[in-house]
Amino acid sequence: MAKAEIRMPEDFLLKLSRLGDQTDTIIPKVLEAGGEVVLDKVKSNLSAVVGSGTKEKSRSTGELERSLGLSPALMDRDGNFNVKVGFAEPRSDGGFNAKIANILEYGKHGQPPKPFLKPAKTQSRSACIEAMKAKLRKEVDDI
Repeated sequence: MAKAEIRMPEDFLLKLSRLGDQTDTIIPKVLEAGGEVVLDKVKSNLSAVVGSGTKEKSRSTGELERSLGLSPALMDRDGNFNVKVGFAEPRSDGGFNAKIANILEYGKHGQPPKPFLKPAKTQSRSACIEAMKAKLRKEVDDI
């Protein structure tokens, strides 16, 4: 029986082992790079729908737009890293930004929906993936 032995280059093996050691620091950076792309799209969509198509002059204070942000990448109890785009709570008037965002997104009686989250998700998907790929390549090359 014939026997073949293939040896990997030492520098490649060292790079792989360093990559394995640094995944817990690389993954949050990659996720946050993708999250920034989505956050920018959500902000632009939100600013486009707030106050548009109303019968009366808009009473927007800009607080909803200012409260929009990106959470740091954290590990959940299942061991998965997550980054979230959302609103800081509570508002200065005691209300909740999530409630106002929900009303904008889905509407209510007498107020038509003005979706901004769902379109942002679909519009930024490919750009988010590309940003995360680029960040991962950069991080791997720096090892």
